[in-house]
Amino acid sequence: MAIRDHLNGLWDDEDFEEWYPRDGKPGLSPAQLATVSVLQFLLELSDRQAAESVRNRIDFKYALGMELEDLGSHHSVLADFRERLAGGGRADKLLDLALEKIRAVGLLRERGRQRTDSTHVLAAVRDLTRLELVTEAMRAALEELARRAPHELVALVTEDWGKRYGRAARLGKNPSKPKTRIKDTGEDARLLLRYVHRYLPALRDGEQVQALRQIFVQNYFIDAQDRPKWREQGDAGLRPQPSPSSRPTT
Repeated sequence: MAIRDHLNGLWDDEDFEEWYPRDGKPGLSPAQLATVSVLQFLLELSDRQAAESVRNRIDFKYALGMELEDLGSHHSVLADFRERLAGGGRADKLLDLALEKIRAVGLLRERGRQRTDSTHVLAAVRDLTRLELVTEAMRAALEELARRAPHELVALVTEDWGKRYGRAARLGKNPSKPKTRIKDTGEDARLLLRYVHRYLPALRDGEQVQALRQIFVQNYFIDAQDRPKWREQGDAGLRPQPSPSSRPTT
């Protein structure tokens, strides 16, 4: 909000011209989407929470230069925007533009220090987005199984699962340390898939169960100790392979 008081935003839409074709249809303001991404990281929000904040919070609307009646956009556009942001050193270029404007109005001292690890920012938000996806897939699969076989999950679902998957994903205020949540969600998803494969074979074809299996494989691999591990860029981990007795086909 202080930057909005001194500047008309960190960026202008013209700063993003080379990202988009000239003959495309009118779209959302890329300058606003970039600013939302910054606020999202600073306030440790998931994509869904960031979109809700744009829609409901006056301070967000002020910082973005939006009308109060503006409902913003769907949370999925933030992931699409980051896909563009991650290529060709664009994040570093935007950071340089923002720092130049901030210094020009005296909000940053000429010899001051500022973090320039934009790749760290992008990686942290990207992990949160992926984790929200896995968490939502887990919740949807549990709801599907509860509808189709409500009594079969009694021995599996714990109080902790109720807290993690009893409502839409809320990733909290700790994006810099998501390792525990990533570990727990991966172990939970694998346990559920193995349980369905072994004890509920008639329900393996469920749409949400199949979606969870695919999303699990996309975001985790099984290490040499037979444990699910979060996929990082360049990981060469193996997909989980089923055993005759218990493992799900993935």
